[in-house]
Amino acid sequence: MTERTFHLVADPCSRDTRKVRVRASRWFATVQLDRDSYVDAESARGDEPDLPADYVEAVDKARDAAMDCIRYDGYRGAFYLGIGPRWIDLCARFRDVEATVEALRAAELEHDYSGLHALADRLALPIKEWLSPGERELIRGVDFDPPPGVFLKFLRAKATKRGLRLNGRATAGSVWVRPTLSAAQKQIREMFPEQYPGWVDRWTGYSESEEAPFRPWVGGSDEDLSRGAIPVQFQQLETEGGGECSCGMRLQGGRDDDNVHRVHHANWALGIRVPKNLDWWGDLVVVTTQSPISWRKLAHQVARMPQREDNYDFPSWSHMGEPEATSDNYRAYLLKLDGRIVGYVAAHDTTEHRRWDLTEASKYGVEDATLRPRIILIWVADAYRHRGIGVRLVQALATDFGCKVADVSWSTPVSAAGRRLARRLSPDGIWVS
Repeated sequence: MTERTFHLVADPCSRDTRKVRVRASRWFATVQLDRDSYVDAESARGDEPDLPADYVEAVDKARDAAMDCIRYDGYRGAFYLGIGPRWIDLCARFRDVEATVEALRAAELEHDYSGLHALADRLALPIKEWLSPGERELIRGVDFDPPPGVFLKFLRAKATKRGLRLNGRATAGSVWVRPTLSAAQKQIREMFPEQYPGWVDRWTGYSESEEAPFRPWVGGSDEDLSRGAIPVQFQQLETEGGGECSCGMRLQGGRDDDNVHRVHHANWALGIRVPKNLDWWGDLVVVTTQSPISWRKLAHQVARMPQREDNYDFPSWSHMGEPEATSDNYRAYLLKLDGRIVGYVAAHDTTEHRRWDLTEASKYGVEDATLRPRIILIWVADAYRHRGIGVRLVQALATDFGCKVADVSWSTPVSAAGRRLARRLSPDGIWVS
């Protein structure tokens, strides 16, 4: 499907510029209603450009149903959709694009939102039925259409969102499910009813009928080890939570934030795993602004670790465009150990330096114009700190430039960890710039 644009008002003499754009991606199409110029014209006349509440409600209902259908088909990515006076975004399976465009046209021009509601009703999946209490087998081609494994992942996500445990298993042509509600989730929903409006407990106390289907046993542990157990009890305590982790990310967040934090923290602590598509023949690699983009992307990924940890505004490596030479020979040194990148130095060459004896209150010496390599930033993965990695990185920088370690310049301000490293390498003082 190619990108298409539909003007809502077909009259070429009309000044109404509202139009619908359809953009295709791998899994679905994005249908966007562009009202930008229309809103500007309405505002100039003093009219209110905000969307009616019924309009917003209908769009949200259609959007949620469409996203469920796309995830039901197997999509696991994110949706970047918005709604406002200027743009309305909807996602649609390719076979639903025309119906989505027509529903938007009727809602925008005729204020008829029945098309959006009808579209949402037609796309609505029987999730409530799939997650109803009881053991049962859902048959592919009868109860659902995607492959059983794909359908089970989709259903698990929906069950988790509702606080349920699915107890599901995919077979060659079906999916067995037995949704249950834990005592903890039940207590949470009863304690905070305002967060779960309309929630009804249909699972607690449910008993299987004698005619219920029997799930074939395929091995594994006994599922009845908690039968008759006493639920755990929860208490409310005034404790301070949240804050920031040592890696620089917040400790408190949603499920997606937790996943991002877990990956980032592992990279920060253990180093970034070397990509399989890169041939790494030594321990240290020097990445310049003229290196292949795969190496420059890797340097940028490593540079994100100290940026997040120290809350810098910008990463120390940002050369992500076409290869180009820099007048100061900007470069990055990446050190590999145990199959991961555990050390990083960003550096360039400059002629502005002053001598400093590493004493906190002492002043800098007379300016020196000798060309020297200058450390912009140095970073070591947390698990490898205090093992001499920083010393090896600075020595590698000096060797690559062709100078002594004591002649390397350090960017100011020098952190406490940087001063300790500098004293170890050059106890009589360092060059700073």
